[in-house]
Amino acid sequence: MVLRAGYTVYRQPHHSGFQLNVRINLKMQQIHKQEKEQFKKLFKQEHIDRFEDRFKVLEIFLQTEKHVVESELNQLLQTNGYDFSDDFVRDTLKLMCRFGFASKNRFDNGQIRYEHRHLGHHHDHMICTKCKAIFEFRDNLMEDLQLKIAAAHGFHMLQHRMEIYGICSECIKEREKLISLDRTKQGERLTIREITGGSGARMRLLTMGLRIGDTIEVITNQNKGQMVIAAESKRYVLGRGLAQKIIVEQIR
Repeated sequence: MVLRAGYTVYRQPHHSGFQLNVRINLKMQQIHKQEKEQFKKLFKQEHIDRFEDRFKVLEIFLQTEKHVVESELNQLLQTNGYDFSDDFVRDTLKLMCRFGFASKNRFDNGQIRYEHRHLGHHHDHMICTKCKAIFEFRDNLMEDLQLKIAAAHGFHMLQHRMEIYGICSECIKEREKLISLDRTKQGERLTIREITGGSGARMRLLTMGLRIGDTIEVITNQNKGQMVIAAESKRYVLGRGLAQKIIVEQIR
């Protein structure tokens, strides 16, 4: 399975990449056609005002496979020659979520992003905390396992959401091998490789119980003020200045 930002590509045996892309595009075109037909039926049935304009918003929304914020959708509409007010687009997105044509997410407590909600097509997300890219994925074995776990606890699962936060392969490639601790991300596991800043910094860390070669985990790092790390089930609070003197290597 190959992941792309904004959508998922599943590899199938005995098919070239071109044939696979054609199959995916044809399937998505069919899904979008069905979405448009249902949109027309439901919005007219409910007597939603300005139907034609709202249908144009849906069409542009379906043309992108990205997770868009309101401003990005507005820009796409303007690029295609439509000049709708921010309030109108916002109201249309709310209606699309209400009737099940879109869903909204707030990844990592950031901006609200909207994506297609195709019936019967569940997926989960991986979010890169460095470049903010969003990757969709689906794993049938994992989906089945979640149902089994719920059933084992006598729990009837109605819905679920999985968000995996980390660093994508492209950002890992671009990253320096050794960096200062203050530049790391929450959740990373690291090895201390060097302590700079003279004997004072080294003695302070030794007194705390941190040494070169230790494996540590970043518990919190807000990119300002103190950060918290853990080593051997113990938490340590470090100031930015001291964290800058600790050179670490990511454990992959």
